[in-house]
Order: sequence, then structure tokens, then C-alpha cells
Amino acid sequence: MLPPLLFDDRQAVALTVALQVAATTDGGVGQDAERALHTVRQVLPARLRHRVDALGVTAVQRPTSRPAAPVDGDVLLAVSAAAHAREVLRFDYDGGDRPARRAEPHHVVTWDGRWYLVAWDLDRADWRTFRLDRMRLRTPNGPRFAPRPLPGGEVARFVTGTFRGSGDAAGQWPCRGTVILDLPAATVARYTREGLVEEFGVDRCRLTLGSWSWPSLAAAVARYDADIHVVGPDELADAFARLARRFTRAARVRRTDG
Repeated sequence: MLPPLLFDDRQAVALTVALQVAATTDGGVGQDAERALHTVRQVLPARLRHRVDALGVTAVQRPTSRPAAPVDGDVLLAVSAAAHAREVLRFDYDGGDRPARRAEPHHVVTWDGRWYLVAWDLDRADWRTFRLDRMRLRTPNGPRFAPRPLPGGEVARFVTGTFRGSGDAAGQWPCRGTVILDLPAATVARYTREGLVEEFGVDRCRLTLGSWSWPSLAAAVARYDADIHVVGPDELADAFARLARRFTRAARVRRTDG
């Protein structure tokens, strides 16, 4: 029998809600989250078990013109591990009888609710993006490799340019910045259309967005309702400061009028 977990009430509620949300959303980890939720419930102390049993959360996803296909959790972990270890991946792509692809995995990212691998295609000698839900991995992995410099110098620029039909994202948005959010990448990705979301440690992510002005970009980031660390540029940090002063004045006027 598993020993009880040492959770306080808030941690138990947060974990239960997160697993319930994951179990009712697309993305390929729903069944795993449901099993994890069952396991966690078994090892909770009786007092907390009664409290979390009263929770019932269903995530309603906004409609899209092209629902994202689920991604196998094992594939996601295996591809991420290969990118971290700098090991060549071999995989079948989009089915069919074509030879296995060989690629140097560099980054696993999300775009418009889908998971992608940014990789150097060894057979085509060029950079490519591969949808993880279309990959069928072969084992074992290939040899280790030295990472190559990405076009544009960063993964956000490359991916943005790729999905907007150009090889370079420069000039697509007048203002473009990067922040670190204290939210999991999977959570932010569900509400991010044209931004680039990358995992950045436990329950944190790196978000790159573009907009028509620096204040509008700062406001777009603020809507995630999480602690924010501005990576750059300085114009984005200045825009947050301007918005903070503006919001403070608005709150002061509201208290005076009330």
C-alpha cells in the first residue's frame, strides 16, 4: 500500500484541478492524467480525499477550425530527451512507405495548440519543423551531434517566420518581445495563437509574442495573470512600467469616485 502524500489543502486542490483539466483536454495526455488523478486520490489523507472528491472541473476548449491531434506522451518525452541529449532521431513521418527520416532535434515547441520539433533534416540538409503527432519514432537513437546555429539566431524567430510563410520573422510585427511566465507551457499554449511557447523549468515557460505597439504587447502578456520576467527588449519592460502607472491612476480615480 502506498504511503499517504504530505500535501496541504492548497497543494492538494491545485494538483487535483490541474489533473482534472489535463484529463478533459486534447493533447495526448488525457488518459495518463486520469490515471495519475486516480493514483493521487488513493494516497491522499482521508481528510483531503473528501475535499478533493467534491471538486469537479471540466475544461471547455475554444472551438478551432482545425482541432489539434493528440500527441502521445511517450513521443513527447522521447523527442524532448533526444533534443536535450543532442542525439539524432530516426522516425517515420506521415505514414506511407517512405524511408525513415533522420534529423538532429534542437527544440520542442508549441504553436497554435500543436507540438512541433525544430530539427536539422540530415537527408535534406536543411532546417525543418515536424509535427509530433505525425512522428513514429524508431529505436535506438543515432549518434550525438554538435548543435547548429538556427537561422535568425533564435528558435522564436525561426518558427514565427516558418509559419508565416517567410524564412525570417523580422518585420512581421513592429514590436516583438520575450518573457518568462510562472505558468506551465502546456497551460499557456492553449491560449496562445501566434506566439511561441517553450518549457522553461518546472511550471514555467518562455513566451515570445508580437504586436503593433509595446503597450499592446505588454497588455497581451499580462492577460495570462501570472508573474512575469521580461527577457527583452528594454522597450517591453518600459511598456510594462507605463501600463503600471496608467493602471495605478485608474484605480486611484475609481477609489476617489466611489
